[in-house]
Amino acid sequence: MFEGFTQRRIATGGAEINLRIGGEGPPLLLLHGYPQTHAMWHAVAPGLVRSGFTVVCPDLPGYGESSKPPSTADHEPYSKRAMARDLVAAMAALGFDRFAVVGHDRGGRVAYRMAFDHPERVTRLVTLDIVPTLAQWKTMDFRGGMAGYHWFFLAQPAPLPEKLIGADPIFYLHNNLARWAAPGFVYHAEALAEYERAFANPETVRASCEDYRAGATIDIAIDEADYGTRKITCPMLALWGEREGAPPRHLVEVWKEWATDVRGMAIRGGHFLAEEAPGPTLAALTEFLSH
Repeated sequence: MFEGFTQRRIATGGAEINLRIGGEGPPLLLLHGYPQTHAMWHAVAPGLVRSGFTVVCPDLPGYGESSKPPSTADHEPYSKRAMARDLVAAMAALGFDRFAVVGHDRGGRVAYRMAFDHPERVTRLVTLDIVPTLAQWKTMDFRGGMAGYHWFFLAQPAPLPEKLIGADPIFYLHNNLARWAAPGFVYHAEALAEYERAFANPETVRASCEDYRAGATIDIAIDEADYGTRKITCPMLALWGEREGAPPRHLVEVWKEWATDVRGMAIRGGHFLAEEAPGPTLAALTEFLSH
């Protein structure tokens, strides 16, 4: 995977970021989600390089080979604001003061926070299969709670989720990867091995729980401070997975409450669009980011 990319490790104020970089052209930052690593972009990143972008694929702080900082009582080191700050610093260290950002799942939450907090840096924003954290919590009914049980489980005080996941982390990883993808999807063997290797590290489990604890506390407070008072101003594209037989989703309408220039589209597949539907995902990204 990632043939032609080089690997770098960059120290920022809050973390050391492991990343891969490849290509030439306008800079593009790709942010992965839970419970994965930057390897989730393996089927899309090379196409974006061929489309003329310099593509940067980091592991989020707390994930993969990036460092797992100690946390605090308010979970601030794992807030999306802190992660965005570290990744902006990493891009600056690479020489990129302005760039487009694409984020899936937790990475999408870091991406939209980056667009809020660093509007002078972010030229375009793409989110994959999310709505803002505050909106997610406000609209989660019993169906959403069953599908998104991990939001509640991982946010429980330490060490409850860490202990339970630690009993069999690979089983837990596979359970989530299977239930969130469309039925029958098979992950690329090399990517899956990377997810397994990373998630077997107890520090990854701890850090990812802190990510969700921040999502249930400080991230909500930060979103509440912005909601109704300011909006994301750069052009934005919202993509989401649409399974056969599932009711339609209306993510664009939600995002219009948070951003001034939003377009969006559904892509047939489950939650992991960049892996389940790399062709349509790449086409949508290239079309949006090239204009």
